[in-house]
Amino acid sequence: MDASDLFRSVTGLARSAPVWVQRVVELWTGYGLWLFGVLLAAVWWRARGRGGARAVALALLAPAATAVAYAVSEAVKSTVEEERPCRAVAGAAAPLAECPPPGDWSFPSNHAAIAGAAAVALVMAVRRLAPVVVPLALLMGFSRVFVGVHYPHDVALGLLLGGSLAALVVLALTGPAARAVRAVRA
Repeated sequence: MDASDLFRSVTGLARSAPVWVQRVVELWTGYGLWLFGVLLAAVWWRARGRGGARAVALALLAPAATAVAYAVSEAVKSTVEEERPCRAVAGAAAPLAECPPPGDWSFPSNHAAIAGAAAVALVMAVRRLAPVVVPLALLMGFSRVFVGVHYPHDVALGLLLGGSLAALVVLALTGPAARAVRAVRA
C-alpha cells in the first residue's frame, strides 16, 4: 500500500497551517496520551468509591487492556519494520515533530493503538464518555500523520488494533475480574 501521496498532502497541509494550529497539534501528539491516563484513573477512582463489582472490574481492566494493546502493537511494529515516512517519503514537507530515530518503526502507530484501546476500554466502562474519547482517539491518530511521523495506514490500523484488542480483553475478563473484586471486598 503506497500512502505517500496522502502523507504528502497531510504534511503539506500541516506546513501551511497557522503556527498556533501546528503548536496545538504538536502538543496534543506529544502529551495527549496523558489525558487518556487521567481519564483511566478518574474512571477507576469513581468506580472504586461507588461502583458495583462489575464497574470496578471494568475500571481495572481498562488500563490493563490498553497495556495489552500497546504490547501487541510494539510486537507487530518490531516484526513489520516499516520505515518512518519522515525518512522514506521523497518530496514530503519537513515534519513538524522530530523524526524518531532509525529502528523506531512506523507500522502500526503505538500512539494510535494506545488511544484506540483506551477509548474503547473507557467507553466499555462508562458509555457516556464515548462522545469525548472517540474523537480524541481519532484526533490522536490524525495528529501523528499531521506532524509527519506516521503514514495514514499506520494510524488507521493502530486505532483498529488497539480498539479491537481492548474490546476482546475487556469482554473476556470482565466476569472473572468482577468475581475477584467481589471476593476481595468480602
